[in-house]
Amino acid sequence: MTISTNDGPLAGCRVLEIGSIVAGPYCGRLMADFGADVIKLEAPGGDRLRGLGKRYKGKSLFFATIHRNKRNISIDLKSEEGRDLVRRLMLESDVVIENLSPGALDKWGLGYAEMSKVHPRLVMVRISGYGQTGPYADRPGYGIVGEAVSGLRGIIGDPDRPPPRAAVPLTDYITGVHAAYGVMMALYHRERTGRGQEIDATLYESAFSFMESFVPAYEKLGVVPERTGAALPGSAPNNLYPTADGKFVHITSTNDSIFSRLAEAMGRPDLSGDPDWGSDAWRRTHEDEVDAVVGDWTAQHDMAALCDILLAHRVPSGPINTIADVFEDPHFRARDMLVEVPDEDLGSVTLGGVVPKLSETPGGLRHTGHDKGADTRAVLAERLGLTAEVLDRLEADGVILSKGEPPQ
Repeated sequence: MTISTNDGPLAGCRVLEIGSIVAGPYCGRLMADFGADVIKLEAPGGDRLRGLGKRYKGKSLFFATIHRNKRNISIDLKSEEGRDLVRRLMLESDVVIENLSPGALDKWGLGYAEMSKVHPRLVMVRISGYGQTGPYADRPGYGIVGEAVSGLRGIIGDPDRPPPRAAVPLTDYITGVHAAYGVMMALYHRERTGRGQEIDATLYESAFSFMESFVPAYEKLGVVPERTGAALPGSAPNNLYPTADGKFVHITSTNDSIFSRLAEAMGRPDLSGDPDWGSDAWRRTHEDEVDAVVGDWTAQHDMAALCDILLAHRVPSGPINTIADVFEDPHFRARDMLVEVPDEDLGSVTLGGVVPKLSETPGGLRHTGHDKGADTRAVLAERLGLTAEVLDRLEADGVILSKGEPPQ
C-alpha cells in the first residue's frame, strides 16, 4: 500500500481532541484515518500514553499508531491564557473529543453547555467511565473497570478460574468506536438542522452493549451466563481443538450442511448420516461428546495440513495466530492491513491498516504520531492567526510548547 494522498470522506472536518490514553485518542484516530484534520491537544508534561507499550529508539510505538494522521499541539490548560487559546480553537472546530474527568471542562467554562451558546454547530463527544450524569458519574473510570462492571468481563475465560483480561485495552477501543459512530450521527443531524449536540459515551455502557443477548434472557428466564472457555454454548462443534504440533485451531459448524462437510474432511461421512450426529439439535445437547471426537481427529494432524484439509472441504476454521503469524500471512498484506509508514525518528514503521474499506473514499495513512508540540506554532498561526512574536512570548511564558521538552 502506498501512503495515502486521498483527502478521505471527512476532509474539511476540523476535530480538536482533548484527553489521553486510549478511548478518546482512538475515536480521533478513526476520524483522522478518513481525512479529518484532527488536532491532538497534549499537556506540556506529555500524554501518559507516551510511557506505555513498547519503545524503539526512545519512541513509544503505541503513541506512533494511535496518534497517526493527527497534528500535535501542546498547551497548558492550567493557565488562563492556555484555556483561552483552547476556547478559540473550539470555536474553529466542528468536533471536540474529550475524555477528561466529568466536569473538568465545565469548570473552565469549556463544557458543551457554555460553548454551544456561542458555537451552536459544535459537536462534542464526552468519554468517561460512567457518564456525565448518574450516581457513578464522579467515580474514576478505566476501560478494564468498565468491562468488569458491565458484566462482559464475567463471561470471558474458563469456568474454573477467575475471568482473564485481553492483553489490549479492549473496552477503550469499543468505546472509541461507539464515540466515533456517535460523532458521525451528530454530523449527519447537523447537516439537516444546522445544530450540533453533545454525545455522552461511557466505558461501562459500551462494554454492556455487547451483553445485549443476555438482557432479555435474564429478564424473562432468569438466566445468568457463565464462563464457557473457548466453546460457544448451544453450538457444536464450535471450539478450540489441538493439533499434532502443539497448536490450536478453531472450528465452527453451525448447521447440518457444514457438519456434513466436516465429517467428510474427518473421513467420517457416516457421522452426518447418523440420525443423532447428523442433527444440529442433537449435537447442541452433546457438546462434550462431539468435541472429544473432533479433537481426537485434529490431534492427528499438524496445523498446516489440518488447515488445508478443512479449507478444501470449506469448513469455517482458522489457526490461533500470533502477531508473528500475521506478519507471514499473505492475506494481511494483500488487504493492506500491514502498512509501512514514514516516521521522522524511526525512518519508517509498520502500522495496522485502515478499517473499514470504502470503495469511493477510502481512508489512508499519512504519518505516525508526531512529537509533543510538533505542530503547535503552525496550528495556532493557521487557525487563530497568531504571529511569530506572540507565539514566542507564549512559549517563553510556558503557555505553549512547540516541540520537545519545556524550557528549564
